[in-house]
Amino acid sequence: MIEMTLREIAEVVGGTLHDAPDPEARVTGSAEFDSRRIGSGDLFLALPGERADGHDFAARAVAAGAVAVLAARPVGVPAIVVTPRPGDTHALALAHDTDGSGAAVLAALAKLARASVDRLVAAGSLTVVGITGSSGKTSTKDLIAAVLAPLGPVVAPPGSFNNELGHPWTALRADAGTRFLVLELSARGPGHIKALTEIAPPGIGVVLNVGTAHLGEFGSREIIAQAKGELAEALPASGLAVLNADDRLVAAMAQRTAARVVTVGQSAAADVRASDIVLDDEARARFTLHANGEAVEIALAVHGEHQVGNALSAAAVALDQGADLATVAQALSGARVVSGRRMDVRTRADGVTVVNDSYNANPDSVRAALKALVTMSKSGTESRPSWAVLGEMAELGEESVLEHDRIGRLVVRLDVDRLIVVGQGRPVRALFQGAVQEGSWGEEAVHVPDTAAAIALLDEELEPGAVVLVKGSNSAGLWTVADHLVEADSGQARRRQRSVTTEGPAVGHTGTEAAR
Repeated sequence: MIEMTLREIAEVVGGTLHDAPDPEARVTGSAEFDSRRIGSGDLFLALPGERADGHDFAARAVAAGAVAVLAARPVGVPAIVVTPRPGDTHALALAHDTDGSGAAVLAALAKLARASVDRLVAAGSLTVVGITGSSGKTSTKDLIAAVLAPLGPVVAPPGSFNNELGHPWTALRADAGTRFLVLELSARGPGHIKALTEIAPPGIGVVLNVGTAHLGEFGSREIIAQAKGELAEALPASGLAVLNADDRLVAAMAQRTAARVVTVGQSAAADVRASDIVLDDEARARFTLHANGEAVEIALAVHGEHQVGNALSAAAVALDQGADLATVAQALSGARVVSGRRMDVRTRADGVTVVNDSYNANPDSVRAALKALVTMSKSGTESRPSWAVLGEMAELGEESVLEHDRIGRLVVRLDVDRLIVVGQGRPVRALFQGAVQEGSWGEEAVHVPDTAAAIALLDEELEPGAVVLVKGSNSAGLWTVADHLVEADSGQARRRQRSVTTEGPAVGHTGTEAAR
């Protein structure tokens, strides 16, 4: 963040100084909500956690170098204190925020991030890029960061840190030396993306797709499209909207923005398009990228045909910012997986290839991952055994059973050799039954109650040379299965005895993380 005095911060967030003998003391570092990550010059964010309250770690944070604490009550050390207000209800609803202190601190954090970003943009040193879509946001964020890096310093969130906590926290990473701030925007309902754009107003907006992720929370794809389109609506006339020409609901957003529009896709009418797509034996795409009357060959290092569309969006952003096609091709070809548990491919010494895509799942992303699995197992001179270890796809509402049934049937139609369905409840039972009914499978499909049972079965039956896809919503905890399979290569496999949490550092010292 830009350097600010405690007095300035208090004015920006509407707080009051407590126990602060020097109001002109300057915050020169970052804003942190994990006391273990505090460094000299930082601002500590006192948020309530599931197991601990950040306010209880205020003194520890100051002792570690924090200049002050952003808090909802006095904490006995230098603090900017904010109080809950009715207008703070849009802030992230922490289940353990019983007194509204978390909402107050989050609202103040949003104001601080907005002030910092506004000053950087006004100075002409920063361009904000926002990305949304039902799937692919994190992969595209990583690709955009990679293609923009040759043009100047880039700040992007770790993993999927894309909500009312992660968004301003990432925005405050940008300082006077930052050229690009690349942000994901997630939503649990209409109005959420709009609220995020008000924290860090984007100059460039990328809308990838409108799928069925979070269908239970939105109700229909049309409502999802309305919410995703809030990013396009937030762009200024001087800005750029990058829209997927192959998704009719996204392409229609061109009518909802004042910004210039660049379309991407395989459609012949797309401004930035791909042709001649082929996949290698690890489902990595090679294709011809066409833009501005020129063409260049791209060879992606990331896995899955769905990455082509993500790469096109990244290319469109970089080209708009002054990159040439050769630079874009080089950057895309060198881009690797940065965010964990997203099509992370590892091959063990015994030839087993583990495709860890366990961070999250929705019907669209599962279909893409299954197609990549089949490509990897069927390519080459000899086929390799293919295994799909699948868990529940959360937040699909009334369509959940039907969507899980469809995925089970797709596994059979794609000719995956073995299916392990992990978990309990109607949706995962529907996935298993869909596979059985589609193919009258016998032992090819197995339904196990938990990750421990899945690990035991894999340890017993997985043969050398197999390709194993592990995918499910984060709440399913299938990353423990993927981690076990990778660690088994070095003889260190073990079952992890810990609860499943979302990605990001903990609040306080032993607190929880923000909801995704």
